[in-house]
Amino acid sequence: MSEENRAGEQGPRQESGPGEEPMTGRQRLAAGLWPPRITRAQLIVALLLFGLGLGLAIQVRSTSDSGALRGARQEDLVRILDELDDRTKRLEDEKARLEDQRTELETSSDQAEEARKQTLEKERQLGILAGTVAAQGPGITLTINDGTNSVESDMLLDAIQELRAAGAEAIQVNDVRVAANSYFSGSGGDIEVDGRKVSAPYRFKVIGKPQDLEPALNIPGGVVQTLEKEQATVDVARSAKIVVDALRPAQRPDYARSSSQ
Repeated sequence: MSEENRAGEQGPRQESGPGEEPMTGRQRLAAGLWPPRITRAQLIVALLLFGLGLGLAIQVRSTSDSGALRGARQEDLVRILDELDDRTKRLEDEKARLEDQRTELETSSDQAEEARKQTLEKERQLGILAGTVAAQGPGITLTINDGTNSVESDMLLDAIQELRAAGAEAIQVNDVRVAANSYFSGSGGDIEVDGRKVSAPYRFKVIGKPQDLEPALNIPGGVVQTLEKEQATVDVARSAKIVVDALRPAQRPDYARSSSQ
């Protein structure tokens, strides 16, 4: 094969213009590579490769961020752990504080309810002593029959005082409630209690311990013997339930006031 034919097989050869020196092989290679000849298909493939690389880079970075603790230094891990411990302690302290507040509120509520109950009970007790509320309980019934009108008011008052000394908590004479400021007046057949007339038979309804009340009336030289000397007949009967239902009106003092006001 001739030189001309071999040259044709190797592709076009850069010819030098008139007066120019022939191009070397390196120059012809450079001239063939630049400027680059990019086809449409090559451009599409390049863009796809670029997008794939960008996605891989983002994935690698995300994985690196989620696993940042794995590559953290020991000092950083210790600091993070201390912060978590401090946060946990603050939350536990807050929980304990809230629980204490709840307990305090519950206790305050219980105390208020207990105080209310105690106040009502105290009011009831004071009402019994003052004669403003009815009462019931064990006690005795003292009945004095005076057919000769020889029983004096001071004898009935002595009976009241003897009963109180024996522990009487509530006393009623006929239809009159006896209280701390009660008084007896008049003479035989015309006796008054707190200004209200009472007639024989004088019937005392007394709440207290029967085992103490009855002996207090029957002691030698006591109430029963004194009344019997005046020709009166006396009967004392124990009972498991005595009802004292005569009431006194509640009175407001004119001058005395509670010192807590």
